[in-house]
Formats: sequence, C-alpha cells, structure tokens
Amino acid sequence: MSQPSAKASLPSLFAIVIVDLIGFGVVIPILPFYAESFGASATVLGLLLTCHAGAQFLFAPVWGRISDRWGRRPVMLVTIAGTSAALALLGAAESLWLLFAARLLGGVFGANISVATAYITDVTAEDERTKYMGLLGASFAVGFILGPAIGGGLAPFGYHVPMYFAAGLAAINFLVASVRLREPERAARAVDRSRRLRIPANPQVRRLCLAYFIFVFGISQLETVFAFFMMDRFQWDARQVAFILVFLGILMALIQGGGIRPLSKRFGEKRLLIFGALLVGPMLAVVPLMPTVWWMIVPLALSSIGRGLVHPALLSLVSRAASAEERGLVMGTFQSSASLARMVGPLAAGALYDIRLALPFFLAGALMSLVLAIAAALDP
Repeated sequence: MSQPSAKASLPSLFAIVIVDLIGFGVVIPILPFYAESFGASATVLGLLLTCHAGAQFLFAPVWGRISDRWGRRPVMLVTIAGTSAALALLGAAESLWLLFAARLLGGVFGANISVATAYITDVTAEDERTKYMGLLGASFAVGFILGPAIGGGLAPFGYHVPMYFAAGLAAINFLVASVRLREPERAARAVDRSRRLRIPANPQVRRLCLAYFIFVFGISQLETVFAFFMMDRFQWDARQVAFILVFLGILMALIQGGGIRPLSKRFGEKRLLIFGALLVGPMLAVVPLMPTVWWMIVPLALSSIGRGLVHPALLSLVSRAASAEERGLVMGTFQSSASLARMVGPLAAGALYDIRLALPFFLAGALMSLVLAIAAALDP
C-alpha cells in the first residue's frame, strides 16, 4: 500500500482514537465514586490507578515493538478488542478486587497510544508533524470532553452503567477500525528486532522522556484526588465533577485543535513547552487555596491551557528526535514514561491526600519547575 493511501486513513485514525478515549473518559469521573462505594480510601484509589498505569508502562513498548515488526493496524485492532473486554469486566465488578483485575486488564490493552503516534509519524512529513500531533492532542481533549459528560450523565443509573456503555463503544470502535484503518507502508517493513530491545540512546529523546515523566507525575496528582477533593471539600457528586472535567477538556481541545499550529510556527515547540510549564505549575499549586468552586475554576482553566501547550509540544519534539528505524520503540518508550508516572504518581497523591488535602496540589506545582528546567536545557 502506498504511503498517501495510509495518510488518507488519518481521519479514521483520529476518529478511532477519539472513540477509544471517550471510553476511557467515561470511566474518569466514575471510578473514584465506584471505588469509594466498596470502601476505598484515597490511598487505595491511588493503588487502583497505579495498577492500570503499571500495566500500560509494561506493555506500551511491547506493543510498539510488535507494531514495528507486524504492523500498526493489527496491534490497534487487538488492543481495542481487549479494551472492550476490560471495560465489560469493570462494569460487572462486585468487589474491590474485581475492580483491580479489570483495571489491570484495561492497562494491558490501553497502551496503544504510542502505536497511534507512530502511525502518524510514519505517514507525515516533519514540517507538518506538529499539526498532526496537535490533532492527536485534540483527539485526547475531545475524548475527555465527551467521555466524562457521558459518564456523568449515566452515573445516576448506577456506576456500572457507564462502564457497560464504554465497553459497547469500544466494541463498535473495533468494527469501524477493522474496516477503515489501513496499514502505513513504513510500519509494514521488517525491522531489526535486536534494535527494538534497546532503550533509545539519543540524549534529546531521554531528556524529553524525563520531562514527560515529571509532567505526567505532576498532572496525576490532580487527576487522582480531584474527585475525592470535590467530595470532601464541596460535597459534589460524580455528575458535578464530570461538569468541570468537560469544561477543562473543551479548553484543551481549543488549544490543541486550533491554536497549537500557529503558535508552533511563531514560537516553536521548545518555547511552547516552557510557557506551558510556567502556566501549569503555579495554577495547580493554588487550586486547594481557592475559597469557592467558582474561584477554583480559574486556576484549573489556566492550567488546562498550559497542558494544551505542553503535550503536543513534547510529542512533536520527541517524534522529530526519533529516527524512522526506531520510531515505534521511541514512541513506546515515551508513552511508557507517562505510564510509569501514572503508576507512581497516584501512590504519592493518595498517600499525601490522606495526610492533608492540599499536599498533592503543592507537589504538582513543584514538579512543574523541574519540567521547566529540563525544557530550558533542550537542544534548539
């Protein structure tokens, strides 16, 4: 298949990613309340999130290597089907240990974003890659807009209902992907398997992976305890929490879908990364200091704008630093750095939250200063 034909599948790839992330987003506002209904504390919730992220951490490079050898399309199909099964198990859970089993399985099959990213880099030129990485980021944002909205809307019918809905959505996504998704030419080529087993040696890639790890570690502080924080501080329920998540997702979609390309052309990815980190850090730190929900929305909104800048900037920088021969490995390793952060970050967030509600937010703000330092030291 020619590369232009595979590039023509990019709209289908973005649609598949959006639906995949809608299914993931449905779970976000519900899982803390679901876990709490089984008696989970913030620390136990952190362990639950760690279970999911740990499986992603282990399997993202595995799926990346398999996709380098056997192709992007079959890996996407297998992981989408597995995600549907994991979500169905989550809906059927009647105990805390079944929640853990379902999230572990979901992590195994949810580690496919690196494959989607490699697909994009396979079929796009370097000078247009930031645009498509921005669209991938916008796909994340759209998923995190519609997913929490659907999850919050279905929550009053029982916490299991949104999970079954997400499982059905993933099953439909598998059918669509099997028809619409095509294999990019570069991914179809055989590669040297011995090279797949090495950690990328490029110093720029390593610095970017470290920056991504610290960034996601910081963001995971907010993601882990936000629902518990809203329950404890303002007595909000799942539907109300979903409302805020939808609003923040819209902001990120506006930045990543329309604003990132002209900003990238004018300022470059490195400057966007620096500015985004400057914006995210202080805003997350002041969230627990706000006296009302409406005051709290201001720093949350500004931090979401910063996140909308940081994520596509990091994706574009690391994709440009990777050679074509090891792109799957690099993107898998890059994704694994985020999965590792989401594995250890919730542990810290849950433990700190049980000590004092504001501590995870303060840690998140401090970590962004490290991202800023790494970003400033990157090659031009």
